[in-house]
Amino acid sequence: MAEKPFRVITVCTGNICRSPMAEYLLRRALAEAAQQHPEDGFLAAVVVDSAGISDEEVGRSMDHRAATQLRALGIDPAGHVAREWDNAWFRERDLILAMDENHYRALRRWAPDEQSRARIRMFRSFDPSMADRSTAELGIYDPWYGDQRDFVECADMISGSLEPLVEYIRAAAAHGAQPE
Repeated sequence: MAEKPFRVITVCTGNICRSPMAEYLLRRALAEAAQQHPEDGFLAAVVVDSAGISDEEVGRSMDHRAATQLRALGIDPAGHVAREWDNAWFRERDLILAMDENHYRALRRWAPDEQSRARIRMFRSFDPSMADRSTAELGIYDPWYGDQRDFVECADMISGSLEPLVEYIRAAAAHGAQPE
C-alpha cells in the first residue's frame, strides 16, 4: 500500500460541468470498488477533486443541469465550488485527467517537467470503446451549450471510463506508482 493517498484531479474549462461530474462519479465508483474489495483498503483513501483551466467560474456552484444529472444518479453534489487549476498541483496529483483536448494541451504546456506531463491523460482514454482513438476524438464535449440531454450524455461518456479507471488506480495505488 502506498504511504500517501493516491490523488486524482479531473480538469475542464470552468469546473462547473464536466470535471465536477467526473469527480463525483469517480468518487462513487471508487467507494463501490472499496466496498466490493475491502482487501484493497487504499481504494477508500484515494482522493479525487476537480478544477478548471479558466478563472471565469471560480467561486460558483455546479451548473444546475450537472447537479440535476448527478442527483438523478443518486449522487448529492452539494458543496461543490468551482476553482481554477493551480500549477502546484502538478507535484501533488498522481493522475491528472483532462476532459477534452484543449484542457489536455493547456495542462501539457503548463507542466513544469516530463514527469508532470506523464501524469496527464485524457479521461476517456480509459474507455475500452475508445481504444486507439486520437486525443481529439477522446474529448467529452461541453454540455453547457446544450440542454439536460447533453448532461445525460456527458455522464454516460464519463461512465464508460469509470471501471477501467478504477482498475488503473487500484494498480497504481497498490504499487505506489503509475503503471505503464
